[in-house]
Amino acid sequence: MEAIADLPSMAAANVPAVRAKLAVVIPCYNVARHILGVLSRVGPECALIYVIDDACPEHSGDLVENHCDDPRVRVVRHDTNRGVGGAVLTGYLHAIRDGATVIAKIDGDGQMAPELLADFVAPILHGRADYTKGNRFYNLANLGQMPYRRVVGNAALSFMTKLSSGYWDVFDPTNGYTAIHVNVARQLPFDRISKGFFFETDMLFRLNTLRAVVVDIPMAAQYGDEASNLRVSRVFGEFLSKHARNTFKRIVYNYFLRDFTIASVELIAGLALLLFGTTYGIVNWIASARIGIETPPGTVMLAALPVLLGLQLLLAFIGFDVASTPRRVIHPLLGHRRSGAR
Repeated sequence: MEAIADLPSMAAANVPAVRAKLAVVIPCYNVARHILGVLSRVGPECALIYVIDDACPEHSGDLVENHCDDPRVRVVRHDTNRGVGGAVLTGYLHAIRDGATVIAKIDGDGQMAPELLADFVAPILHGRADYTKGNRFYNLANLGQMPYRRVVGNAALSFMTKLSSGYWDVFDPTNGYTAIHVNVARQLPFDRISKGFFFETDMLFRLNTLRAVVVDIPMAAQYGDEASNLRVSRVFGEFLSKHARNTFKRIVYNYFLRDFTIASVELIAGLALLLFGTTYGIVNWIASARIGIETPPGTVMLAALPVLLGLQLLLAFIGFDVASTPRRVIHPLLGHRRSGAR
């Protein structure tokens, strides 16, 4: 039976130490040069380490088994590549089965410092979050270390993520340094979460449907000789379509199926007025242009007024949506339900 370890850095932060079983999931694909170094840096606060060999062409799993004697490490192999999301979810399933309290995920390429694990776990154990994720943009001094294209690409993806996930106060959505309480992990629809590079972003959408609290953890960007498999330019179109899908689904779930509030009315009325004003204005402008006369002022006002009112109502809806970001942690309640079911 694995030992239950203290999280020492919590005491340094002037909060009481909490006994918990921390599991770490490390997906492995083309990280043979770095994985052993990453494993050597995982501190004693971690009780379980799952190395997921995602059909790695460098046979990372064999490398770990042959050169790592850490008793906490367990190698899990995939026969076919399932993507980073598939590897993480495999690790989640093993950690849930083995009785973990919190499950963290770091990459095997050395870009994520294992020394920060306690910082990611502490908000969850102290009831301030259900899920934590890294944010490399929090400290502006760190931006100089990031490639310019990555900064711009992540800024665009972050804004789309705010719309599709409903977490308006989080940034750096593709950051894969995360931690989740096991009670929340159990509620995830494992078969429906995106398994590729959209995994971290889709997780936020799924967490919002659960009304889980997500907290950003500031961290520095670390870049060495490792090669990232993610290219924002290649996935931007795919991400855009998936964000649009998730935005639609989230709004339907939260404002029409689960509840119907004044915000629902604002959204319907705002879209209707905006559509009417825009269509009416374009139709009359084309008609006036064909016969070579100026559009009458009354017609312009009749088109502009619904557009302005529609925009005002949509802004009010967005304000309501921002204010509705989940603030109350759910994992204690999920734990009580599980105990009651027994």
